[in-house]
Amino acid sequence: MIPGLIIIGVIVLLLMMSFVTVQQGNVAVVTVFGKFKRIMHPGLNFRIPVIEQIFKRVSYQNQSMELKFQAISQDQANVYFTAMLLYSVLNEDSETIENVAFKFIDSRNFMQALVRSVEGAVRAFVATKRQSEILLLRTEIIHHVKEQLDKQLEGWGYHLMDLQINDINFDEDILKSMSRVVASNNLKAAAENEGQALLITKTKAAEAEGNAIKISADAERTAAQMRGQGVALFREEVARGMAHAAKEMETANLDASYILFSMWTDAIKHFAEYGKGNTIFLDGSSNGYQRTMQQLMSTLQGFNSEEDTTDNKK
Repeated sequence: MIPGLIIIGVIVLLLMMSFVTVQQGNVAVVTVFGKFKRIMHPGLNFRIPVIEQIFKRVSYQNQSMELKFQAISQDQANVYFTAMLLYSVLNEDSETIENVAFKFIDSRNFMQALVRSVEGAVRAFVATKRQSEILLLRTEIIHHVKEQLDKQLEGWGYHLMDLQINDINFDEDILKSMSRVVASNNLKAAAENEGQALLITKTKAAEAEGNAIKISADAERTAAQMRGQGVALFREEVARGMAHAAKEMETANLDASYILFSMWTDAIKHFAEYGKGNTIFLDGSSNGYQRTMQQLMSTLQGFNSEEDTTDNKK
């Protein structure tokens, strides 16, 4: 009875050992006497008890890790990086899983190799750049690292999905000097902008003043021209009126000098009325009066001759 129970217990144990459950997102590496045999996919799998052993369970889910390391630029500046590394198993093929399972002794050694490879690629790139350029080259650094490591990681059975450089820092002295450079550049740009604004303001003000002077000069010239034309017309009308009056008096057999005497007295009256206290010197002698009358008579005679010529042409 007891031997039968033992046999049944052994059979049940062997059956229990024959079935293996693999979690989603993982595969199981099966070896036979220490040699790779096959892989088991997620779900319930059967194996030969005792002969087939599960060497390792490999996850093909995405994995991430944070890196902190230092590099030296071309101009000997210390650059401190904080990065996030995202990687995963290349695929679920048997050959790929075999590489993942057997290329490294354990995951710790793989992580060390991966970290050192990333750091080495970044340091090699940074060593060719000046510290003033590095802050602008995040994307170029990532592309360089992926180009350098893609084939190497593929041989290990992994794929570098992404490298995010979260922070780039320098020594405190360098940061202070960079801040001073940025501040001085900002002051320089502000001074240039203020200078340009002042130049534009003064230029526009000068243009406005020039336009105002030009407009004022044009207006003054037009006004002077109109005043001159008005005075000329006034004198022309006065002369025409005097000539007409002289003709009328000549027709009436009257002396034309009476008109001139009347104009002379009116002029003296106008001087006295609107002179505003100013002193005006007039030659009141008989010779002066006769000379003035002769000048006026010659002016009238000249204007009469011109008017007769104009009338004859008409």
